[in-house]
Amino acid sequence: MKFLNNIPRWLVFQTDLILCGISFFLSYLLRYNFNVPSERWNIILIAFLFVIAVKAFAILGTKSYAGIIKYTSIEDAKRIFYASGLSLVIIFVIDIVITRGFDQYFIPFGVLLIDFFIASVLMAGFRIISKILYYENRQSKNEKVNLMIFGAGEAGSITKKTLLQDDTYNYNIVGFLDDDKAKSSGFIDGVRIYHGDNLESFLYNNNIKFLILAIANIGFTRKKEIIELCLQYDVSVRVIPPVQNWINGELSLKQIKEVAIEDILERPVIEIEDPEIASILNQETVLVSGAAGSIGSELVRQISTYKPKMIVLYDQSETGLYEIQNELLELPYNVNYEVIVGDVTNKERVNGVFEKYKPRIAYHAAAYKHVPLMEENPSEAISVNVGGTKLLADTAVKHGVEKFIMVSTDKAVNPTNVMGASKRMAEIYCQSLNNISNQQTSFIITRFGNVLGSNGSVIPRFKKQIADGGPVTITHPDITRYFMTIPEASQLVLEASAMGKGGEIYIFDMGEPIKILNLAKKMIKLSGLKVGRDIQIIHTGLRPGEKLYEELLADPDNVIPTHHPKIMIGRPENHDFNEVKDNIEGLLELLYTQNANDIVARLKSFIPEYISNNSEFETLDKKEDK
Repeated sequence: MKFLNNIPRWLVFQTDLILCGISFFLSYLLRYNFNVPSERWNIILIAFLFVIAVKAFAILGTKSYAGIIKYTSIEDAKRIFYASGLSLVIIFVIDIVITRGFDQYFIPFGVLLIDFFIASVLMAGFRIISKILYYENRQSKNEKVNLMIFGAGEAGSITKKTLLQDDTYNYNIVGFLDDDKAKSSGFIDGVRIYHGDNLESFLYNNNIKFLILAIANIGFTRKKEIIELCLQYDVSVRVIPPVQNWINGELSLKQIKEVAIEDILERPVIEIEDPEIASILNQETVLVSGAAGSIGSELVRQISTYKPKMIVLYDQSETGLYEIQNELLELPYNVNYEVIVGDVTNKERVNGVFEKYKPRIAYHAAAYKHVPLMEENPSEAISVNVGGTKLLADTAVKHGVEKFIMVSTDKAVNPTNVMGASKRMAEIYCQSLNNISNQQTSFIITRFGNVLGSNGSVIPRFKKQIADGGPVTITHPDITRYFMTIPEASQLVLEASAMGKGGEIYIFDMGEPIKILNLAKKMIKLSGLKVGRDIQIIHTGLRPGEKLYEELLADPDNVIPTHHPKIMIGRPENHDFNEVKDNIEGLLELLYTQNANDIVARLKSFIPEYISNNSEFETLDKKEDK
């Protein structure tokens, strides 16, 4: 029955005409109680040819033959109805014209009405039977997979129909679930609707493989409950996108995705709506360094919605800039922007950009961030994270930039690696600049934990390892990290630029840190796989410079609350600008030697809380102890 997979349109057209012919003769028999007058038989053949010609015209005109049989829907039934109705009207009008002045119609009107209904039923029935045979044949070949849909609204109904188009699985939809009691005990396309409280019993008793979340207005807490329950029973969870993101108003199989990683955070996603952000960005020129990176590119996306005068995208990554440029070109609204390929350590290039575009707000997101790589390349970490920040900050002051917002990291707190220490030194320099009198620029720092889905972060790596069949590698079973999403991180940066007066460090309350081992297990389970059976987890040991637990503040008590309950401010620190400047310039001069030990030793002398961990530079700490 392979032909059922894709019945040719010409064959559907011919079948429809045959069914119309059968319907025509059957209509005559029914009209005359199977005793057609002999004088009628003389003109039936002529009438038959006439009716078939008109119906062929109507079928072609309405394209009722063009639908793919295995996807037959209400729309196809409508086209059949339109074709039958159109032919009925045409035949009836012509019949009146032909038989004007005669005692009886060429084709009795009763025959036409009966034919209208029989032909419509036969053509629709042909499609429905073919569709049933196709799915019965397909399902007999594929393994049956039990599935439930959470959400008994229109989206849930459409999800069911979309799933039936999947040739990969033989889905057995056990039922719909919904928290709306009014929908309980109802049916959708013959499938029973149950109250959401029955979820666990269904998971326990029915060997459910997948659960599809097909409901838009579900709260974070309830969504998390459902996901956690599914994880407990090794059930893979999928979600559908918002209706506005459906392709041409229709849900595609490819749009049914695994649960987004933020849905398994230990806290609700933080959202900020502050009109002050619009007031500082609207019709202003804004510069974003590191605009091709994860945070920088999201900053560009969000800034573009505030109608700035211009966004200057600055980065050394040609490919990354090309990709974000294409995104801006495809936006439904116009954005004035300039894409600049350049290095943050290139003094002439940086000065030229500030001189030409004169930005009012500068977001500094350019940095080297990978701890093990920077532990092996300390000169580059210092050059970009310290030297690049100093150059951009100095240039911002020179050109009278109103606000300079630096993107930092929790690894700058009590650093155990070169990367974290270099970011801490950059923080100190920005704070010292803020203490200079008679300069116009306010320096603001934002600090947050690991960013979910950012380039090189743990989430994309786990996804790739799971897709490759494992193993999933974790450095240590007890390692924990604070996590936030890319949009959250970018919102914090924008909020800081609106709130900041200068010298502050803005921090998100990201809840409790997440254990990386638990995160890996959840990701494996959400993929429909089992830990230890399908995917192994192995521990590789802490990497150079890595520590088990991250901190957001050296002194958690030294914070100031803000108008937003999830945002805190670390109190401004007083650093002498000249002293900081001299230390940084001395450090940067050592880059010419490329002597890693001398560079790191100088960094440690300025940041005494920097104690190396699992690193070759631990020997420098031991020497200082002596």
